[in-house]
Amino acid sequence: MSLAATLAAATTNTEVLKIDIGAVGYGLAAIGPGIGIGLVFGHAIEAMARQPEATGRITQYMWIGFALTEALALIGLVAPFIFSS
Repeated sequence: MSLAATLAAATTNTEVLKIDIGAVGYGLAAIGPGIGIGLVFGHAIEAMARQPEATGRITQYMWIGFALTEALALIGLVAPFIFSS
């Protein structure tokens, strides 16, 4: 099959060219929270290494930061369903 015939077949069949934008959007939206969670835990470990006596308070704030960052991922999962018409 020639290249011209393949391109002609691909342009006439619209189902081949469909892309689920919601999945792409969620994939992009998951990058930010992934980086954020890594930063939260990394800085918490660094803070605990510098001040071991403050481990309890640092751990509490670490989990709060984790929960808020994870909420962004959940919003990114729901947003494509809300904005799709």
